[in-house]
Amino acid sequence: MSAIPVESPFKRFVEDFVRSPTAVIAAIGVLVIACVAIFAAQIAPQNPYDLAEINIMDGSLPPGSVGFDGFHYWLGTDEQGRDMLSAMIYGLRISLSVSLIAVGSAVAIGMSLGMLAAWSGGRIEAFIMRAVDIQLSFPALLVALLLLAILGKGIDKVIIALVLVQWAYFARTVRGAALVEIRKDYVMAARCLALQPMRILFGHVLPNCLPPVIVIATVQVANAIAIEASLSFLGVGVPITEPSLGLLISNGFGYLLSGRYWISFYPGVVLLVTLVSINVVGDHVRDILNPRMQK
Repeated sequence: MSAIPVESPFKRFVEDFVRSPTAVIAAIGVLVIACVAIFAAQIAPQNPYDLAEINIMDGSLPPGSVGFDGFHYWLGTDEQGRDMLSAMIYGLRISLSVSLIAVGSAVAIGMSLGMLAAWSGGRIEAFIMRAVDIQLSFPALLVALLLLAILGKGIDKVIIALVLVQWAYFARTVRGAALVEIRKDYVMAARCLALQPMRILFGHVLPNCLPPVIVIATVQVANAIAIEASLSFLGVGVPITEPSLGLLISNGFGYLLSGRYWISFYPGVVLLVTLVSINVVGDHVRDILNPRMQK
């Protein structure tokens, strides 16, 4: 008798994912956005941070204009003469890198504390979960504003603020999933074999807690981009020398009523498309990993 082929979980996930045309389009959009951000220096027609490539005489040119040196500005320029297309490409790279680093750090911290709380119980669990409750009781944007008011501007300061406002989501999720896994037979068997607690937690329990973490991490990447854009728009995020999408929108906000809409409009469209694409992918991944959420 021939053996029945066993379908791998990854193959089954891909098959379920491609059944939704909307999710596939969103995933392609996320892939394109990621590639543009990674290869920003090779794709962008101009380096918006290099003063030698910027001509102040080309300031506030409308889309499709040709500069004094013959450079074609497809999406126009801002008041400083920077090519908006290039500025958006570099701004997208900053927004994505800040959010990915912040979410990755928040995942590591949140998972570690959540696993510790589920395994230890007692006062340690109570202390960690009360800290989580306090953190989640305040709006993330308000907490980030207060932290940046204390820490000051800078990409590293924004990352620290985002980590501090996001770790609690992962801690609560991992703690809930770990409590379920710890009560299962395979953990009891591992304990009977006198395996080290760290090996049980991170070698056996943690892999079974990853599906909800993946879903929340995907959604939190979009939230981190939105929070960073809000902070930069308010002038307390990234420095003006390294503008993200939020700061680009802020730079052109005062010119909307004067007819120079493109300075804010195009970065806003890119930010909107990025957030929608990531959220659609995250929602579909949630539906696949949790069959009870499927409609």
